[in-house]
Amino acid sequence: MTQETDVDRLVRQRIRALRQSRGWSLDTLAERSFLSPSNLSRIETGGRRIALDQLIPIARALDTSLDQLIEPADDADVVIRPRQDEQRGTTLWTLASNRAPNGLTVAKMRITTPAPPTEEAGVHPGRDWFTVLSGIAELRLGDRLILVEAGSAAEFSTMIPHAFGAHGPGPVEILTILTSDGDHAHLPR
Repeated sequence: MTQETDVDRLVRQRIRALRQSRGWSLDTLAERSFLSPSNLSRIETGGRRIALDQLIPIARALDTSLDQLIEPADDADVVIRPRQDEQRGTTLWTLASNRAPNGLTVAKMRITTPAPPTEEAGVHPGRDWFTVLSGIAELRLGDRLILVEAGSAAEFSTMIPHAFGAHGPGPVEILTILTSDGDHAHLPR
């Protein structure tokens, strides 16, 4: 028998863990994936090589994607390090980007400067959303300045000139979800 690769072992563990987390027996997964219980048992235990034509129905039955099932266990991106943009007065933690659904980016931002004036506010297609974790955020929407306090959220059309910043003496921390256009407009590169 050939030596099992780390990816094979990881895929086997994921299949078993996903099945068990749903409270499914091998019989239940077999019914849903149209494979035999003995075949699935050998896949999970390493007694059988995993073939692509088996992984697709297993992934579908487990309500996951083939990509998620076989993605490598890379812990290089486990720790999210902040990026600072002194000019904008922001510290940024990108919590999810290229892996998020529909190309969305989830980020935590700590902002120390007020919202820039309307002339410096940007526009882009779509909608932005953020919730204030601490402090008070200034949301500039056109000529309006809206204060958003901790525990509140804002969602708005990004075709209106907009910008956000910190209100008062302290910084503001926000959690934001941005479309790819918003990502390019608001996050430092």
